[in-house]
This record gives sequence, structure tokens and C-alpha cells, in this order.
Amino acid sequence: MAQKNKISGVLPVYKPEGWTSFDVVAKLRGITGIKKIGHGGTLDPMAAGVLPVFLGRAARACDIMPDDRKRYIAGFRLGETTDTLDITGRVTDSCGKKVSREDIETALAGFVGDILQVPPMYSAIKVNGKKLYELARAGETIEPEPREITVDEIKLTQFDEKSQTGVLVISCRKGTYVRALIRDIALKCGTFGVMTALERTFSGGFSLDECFTIAEITEAVSDRELRDILLPTDKIFDLYEDIRLGAFETRLYKNGVRLRAEQSGKEPDDRLYRVYGFDGEFLGLGRFFGTELGNFKSFFEV
Repeated sequence: MAQKNKISGVLPVYKPEGWTSFDVVAKLRGITGIKKIGHGGTLDPMAAGVLPVFLGRAARACDIMPDDRKRYIAGFRLGETTDTLDITGRVTDSCGKKVSREDIETALAGFVGDILQVPPMYSAIKVNGKKLYELARAGETIEPEPREITVDEIKLTQFDEKSQTGVLVISCRKGTYVRALIRDIALKCGTFGVMTALERTFSGGFSLDECFTIAEITEAVSDRELRDILLPTDKIFDLYEDIRLGAFETRLYKNGVRLRAEQSGKEPDDRLYRVYGFDGEFLGLGRFFGTELGNFKSFFEV
């Protein structure tokens, strides 16, 4: 078990529908015997798709993933809404208006770019120290503050005017609630809308074809091949330039000593860097504090 707990890396997982993101983490803890596991980007239970999971020391990267792009395929139905903004909730409003495909495509133009979005009441956003879904379940209703989100692209790929059902493909950034997008698009069309299905096809730099199912991970663990399917932690930081240290500088850096610019081989700036030791070990992310290179987030074993 001690050897398992030394395993560290990134595992893109296909989250099944009906599971919470925490269910996936709990299952992997049981399968692998590794206690320190985190995930990058919560998915609703009714949603499926890409869930980056971080094992061991890699769990330190959960909240600092530089690639915040997300892509979703979302099913929707117009004519009603629920308290959760999806079909798992209680219907709160309905409307008999029939919307055309042209109506929707015209409305979509207003939801691309940097826009303001009011988060759903059933969400994990905290207000006064409590999560909104906890307040909602307690019967409290508040108006969450609008937040700025970024939507790169929305495409209507299917729409049946008779059933008022369709499919959207959405490319956006971290913090975007697809349920709320569907709500707002429907309101722009003069009706109500709910999300009927959701699959995340891209997250944190990973796509569907890179993901492993729970069954595949279970098989890899039983065959002692978990290390073979894990990706190195530094893969998610490919967007950052690297710094390679010499043996002396590596020892200083790992002991918390800030390095002079000439020791790092870089001119001081405001960027983050991937820092590697003399032996190729990924030490973590570094940045310049004034004219000295120091540790921003470490990933080496102490």
C-alpha cells in the first residue's frame, strides 16, 4: 500500500451518468488504495464525460490548471423550466409558445463572448459561507450575483420544432453553467427551457478519446499497470515554458532557496515556468519574485 501511495500523475476519466464527481474520486480511492486524489472541474450527476483526476502529489494541481477550456454537447427542451434547470428538478414554469430554429439561432449570437450569467440556485457557489444548493434544499431562495463568463462558440446542431427539443455544442471557459445558458437562451426566445442531457467532451486539455472508464482503470490496477496509464503531472502545464536547473541549483531550489536570474537562465518576468531538476524531475511551477526565481507550486517529494 505504501508503494501505491507514492504513485503520482494525471488520469483523464470518463465520468458515467448518474455519478457525482466525488463518487468517481471515492471509487478510485477504493480501487487504487491512493488516498490523495482530486479532480479538475465538477460535473453534475446527470452529466457524463471528461473528468481530469489527479493522484498523489499531482492533486496539488487541481486548482491551477492553465487550460480552462471546456466543450459540451447539451440536449435541451423548450416550453418549461425547473428549479434545477434540468429534467431532474421540479417543474416551476411552462409556456405554450412554439419556437423556430431560426429564433434560436438568432438568439445564440447574444451569448458568445464575455457575458454575464446568473448561476443556478442548485450550484456549489458559496454565499455567506454556504453553498447555493444547500440553501435551495433548505427552502431558501436568493438571487445570486451575476458573474462574467466566456463562451467561445455555440452551435445548434439539432432542433425538432414539433417536440421543441434540440442539441447545442458549446465551447466555453471555466465557470460557465450550461443549464443557465439554456435557461437564458430560452428566455431570449420568449419561452422557458431545461437541459435534458449533458456530455463534456473536452476539459483541462483532455478530450473524450483520451479518457479511461472506471472498468478500464480497475483492470489496469488488477494487472499492476496503473503507472502505464497515468500521465505525468507536467503534461497539463505544457502551455508554460520550461526551466532546467543544474545539480547545485536543484538542491537550492528544493530547499526553498530563491535563485538569481543568471542561475535560472531566464530574464525576470511575470510568467509561470515549468521547473525541472538536473535529473529531469519535474519540481513544479516557478515564478520570479523581483529578480529571483522561486517556487510557486511544488510537485517534488519532500
